[in-house]
Amino acid sequence: MTGDVAAFVRDQLGHEPKNLSLFELALTHSSVGRDSYERLEFLGDRILGMVIATALYRRYPNEPEGSLSKRYNGLVDRETCASNGREIGVPALIRLGKQAREDGASQSENVVGDVVEALIGALFIDGGIEAAERFILKLWEPDLTSQRRAPQHPKSELQELAAAKGCKPPVYELVGRTGAHHAPKFTIRVSVNKLGEASADGSSKQEAETAAAEALLAQLK
Repeated sequence: MTGDVAAFVRDQLGHEPKNLSLFELALTHSSVGRDSYERLEFLGDRILGMVIATALYRRYPNEPEGSLSKRYNGLVDRETCASNGREIGVPALIRLGKQAREDGASQSENVVGDVVEALIGALFIDGGIEAAERFILKLWEPDLTSQRRAPQHPKSELQELAAAKGCKPPVYELVGRTGAHHAPKFTIRVSVNKLGEASADGSSKQEAETAAAEALLAQLK
């Protein structure tokens, strides 16, 4: 495992590790024991946000704050983190307890996304902000490039549509939660009085709310 992690850090993160145990910790889920990636994920989340915000500030010098925020939210969300993590082979290296492994936690969007942020935290501690920034900008470059227009978040779009039609704001309701603790599935129903309602699932409440808003927008278009 140690050799695999060292090769992964060099080949995929572009960094020669000084303290390999940091990266092993970044790949360790809480189902294994007391020590896990959670503190590194907390740090990496902030580093990712700073690097992406700075990149957007420099790349779009004429855009207002609102448009930059829309771009930012689409780049640092769990789905994007997990997608980029899968691209570099993160799931195969995640250390899991027996039950979590059998439950498929290595494919969970939450887990993979969290591990990516933990790896960023480990990079920052082991190599400084330059190492973390280099990795982030390389891995996120396709996402940054593909954002030719600031995306409209589905929840914001639905709220604007409701207002335009003279309706009250959308109401989001949690109607179900299933799955293991490390791989939950939330079901959210969104309704707009006089317009309709729709339900959708997600691995977090935020993800399910977004999917529900998308579903209702699809009905109304």
